Amino acid sequence: MDAFINLLRQRYQNHPEHFRSDRMCFLDHVFSRQWRASYPDFKSDAPDANGLGRRLPGGAWNYHAGLIPSFCQSKKVWGVDVDDIYAPVNFKNQHWIAIWISIPKRHIVVWDSIVSHISPKELDEVMEPFVTMVPYLFVECALSDEQKVQYTLEPYTYARQTVGVPQCRAGDCGTFTLKYIECHALGIEFPTAFDKKHGKTIREKMTLDIFRELPMCHEWENQDNDENLATYD
Repeated sequence: MDAFINLLRQRYQNHPEHFRSDRMCFLDHVFSRQWRASYPDFKSDAPDANGLGRRLPGGAWNYHAGLIPSFCQSKKVWGVDVDDIYAPVNFKNQHWIAIWISIPKRHIVVWDSIVSHISPKELDEVMEPFVTMVPYLFVECALSDEQKVQYTLEPYTYARQTVGVPQCRAGDCGTFTLKYIECHALGIEFPTAFDKKHGKTIREKMTLDIFRELPMCHEWENQDNDENLATYD
């Protein structure tokens, strides 16, 4: 999963003109996994009089500043240089979905390749950390009172898009999740050939692209999570 996200990040850095915007970023699974795992601590923290002071996930400020992921580091600040955030999200080590966080719209779109795997109630639980902590992060990182008011602590909305989203067979959800992100970032519709029958072919093409365009990708040792976990030591 992260290898292909690295590939998208490399392509975006080399040829931003191929994508639908120059104000986006691609995050790996460490982001979504850690934010969900850290949410109980955030939720249990008592805020101060301004509603702030809660404990955010380790490395949250570095994500906001574009310092991590460190591979093809963007150094683009969320909300200032970045409007759109893409990330894969894992559900119970069984299923992958894709999320697109639109900062200007204060809304998150979910693309799910097997809708029946996650019930509406379960999806509410999966998305709660993102709809709550992303707007909170903007207020915490705001440089002025005017920016704090502009962002507000009001949770984002979210919706699982179902119309026009190709569905896959069990085992191909990761492949489809990554292709949802790639297609949307490029500004193209999901291809008609993007279906259950072609899951193996799509996977093989993605693997070939990874090893052709990022020959050292399999040796890439990502230290971001070590830094994140040490944030509060």
